[in-house]
Amino acid sequence: MTALFDLSGRTAVVTGARRGIGLAIAEALAAAGADIIGVSAQLEPAGSEVERRVRATGRRFTALSADFADRAAVHRLAEDLNARGPIDILVNNGGTIARRPAAEHPDELWDRVLEVNLSSQFVLSRAVGREMIRRGRGKIIFTASLLSFQGGINVPGYTASKSAITGLAKALANEWAAHGVNVNAIAPGYIATDNTRALRDDPARSRSILERIPAGRWGRPDDLAGAAVFLSAPASDYVNGAVLAVDGGWLGR
Repeated sequence: MTALFDLSGRTAVVTGARRGIGLAIAEALAAAGADIIGVSAQLEPAGSEVERRVRATGRRFTALSADFADRAAVHRLAEDLNARGPIDILVNNGGTIARRPAAEHPDELWDRVLEVNLSSQFVLSRAVGREMIRRGRGKIIFTASLLSFQGGINVPGYTASKSAITGLAKALANEWAAHGVNVNAIAPGYIATDNTRALRDDPARSRSILERIPAGRWGRPDDLAGAAVFLSAPASDYVNGAVLAVDGGWLGR
């Protein structure tokens, strides 16, 4: 059974790796045997927390920075990654959120959220996925959201982008599964990260959320580790176009 989850000899790219969910996924993939290329807009070239954790597992770590709101920067990142050699796993986790009522949501916020959360991820997946198709093997994982299924409040751009991400994962899976490339998504529930700090700092909102979660607690970034390893490993070789919710039972209510 161990071989089903063994990532030894694989190279994984994790975007948004500097903190939160991306940090936890990078560490988990390294613990399973993968070398990690971490990418974030403000990732330190050396000495980062994610580098420390990955190297503690005995795996190699490479730090890259890219602004996912800058389309040209994402194109350069894609070229850089493909030039570094085979990428076996791509975790499209980098993202952003902007909270503003829809009637007051400016174009600038909408455009930035869609660029970071959706367009940049397609550009990167297209470039890396093309090489995976050529080799006949690869795993691509998107970070979706509960708001891939629900509307949310005061986050119209985020909801639109995360709904679109699940469609993109399925569309790519339809085209690439026959070429040995698995494309799937993870939909985190309410996870205690910087993105949810405003909700957790609001006593009424936090209480209403907790009352809805059967598990009775906010999720932790490392709650995503097992799902990420599964979708990166041979264990998921016949899983295509799936959206795996890791939400403490929220969607089951």
